[in-house]
Amino acid sequence: MPQNVPIRHITRTSKASAFPQSFSIRKIEVLLHGQNMVQELHRHDFFYLLALKKGSGHHDIDFVPYAIADYSVFFIRPGQVHALVLKSDSMGYLINFSSDFYNLQDKVAKQLLGKASSTNHYQLDAEENLKFTSLLDYIYREHATKKPNYETVILANMSILFVELIRQNTSDASGNNNLYAQERLEKFLELLETHIFTHKQVSQYAKLLNISTYQLNAITKTMLGKTSSALINEQIVLEAKRCLLATTNQVNQTAYLLGYEDVSYFIRFFKKHTGFTPEAFRHNFS
Repeated sequence: MPQNVPIRHITRTSKASAFPQSFSIRKIEVLLHGQNMVQELHRHDFFYLLALKKGSGHHDIDFVPYAIADYSVFFIRPGQVHALVLKSDSMGYLINFSSDFYNLQDKVAKQLLGKASSTNHYQLDAEENLKFTSLLDYIYREHATKKPNYETVILANMSILFVELIRQNTSDASGNNNLYAQERLEKFLELLETHIFTHKQVSQYAKLLNISTYQLNAITKTMLGKTSSALINEQIVLEAKRCLLATTNQVNQTAYLLGYEDVSYFIRFFKKHTGFTPEAFRHNFS
C-alpha cells in the first residue's frame, strides 16, 4: 500500500481490553457541534460506518460521488479513500471498528461483514431507517453503559445491522444459489485489495485461492459478468487513482509503488483504461 496516502487510525479509547480499542460509536451531532464537517481525501485502516437519520452534503468514496440525504448509510472498508462534506444539522451515528473486530466471531459473521461492506452506499426508506436506528441506539447505550457482557451484545447487534444492510441489495434477495462461488469471489476481491501491488496475474490469485484459472474466471463471469483479468485491471487503476489524488507522488513514484518498473508502460496502461494520462487525470480531478 502506498505509504504517502493520508491514513487515519482508529481512536484508542482504552487500554483496559482489546474491545474498546477496536470499536467506537459516536453521535454525529456531538461530533459536528454545530459546525460543518469537511474532510479532504484520505483513507482509514479500519471500517467506517456512517448512518444518518438526517443529513445533507456530499461524500466521494473511491472517486464515486454520492449525495448525502436523510436515511443514508455509508460503509467504507479499510484502504478505501474518501472525502466528506457533512452539513452542521446532520444527525446519526458514526461507527469505527478495526479489521480484527470480528476475529472472535465465526465464519458466518465474517461473511456478513464482507457482504455488507462490499456496498459503499445504502439509501434506506423511513421504515427501514427506524429499524436501523433502533439497533444503533441500542448499541450506543450498551457501549456507553458497559454493563456485563456488553461486548457480546454489541457484536450480536452489529451482525443484525449487517443482515439488514445485505437485505437492501436485490442481488442478495435471490438467495445463495452457489455459496462456494460467492465465498471464492469475496476472497478473490479481498486478495485483490491486499496483493495488487505485487500480484497482477490471474494465475497468481488462482494459486492463492487453490483453484484453477478456469474456475476463477468462471466464478467472476457468473457472479459479476467480468473476467478475472478485468477485475485485476480495475483494482490497479483504482489504486493508481488513489495515489495520484491523495498524495503528491510523482507519476514514476506511483508506477513503482504499483509494481511497474517501466513507467511508460504504466502511463499507457492508465490511459487505456481511463482515457487520461496520469498527469492529466491528476490535473482534471484534483
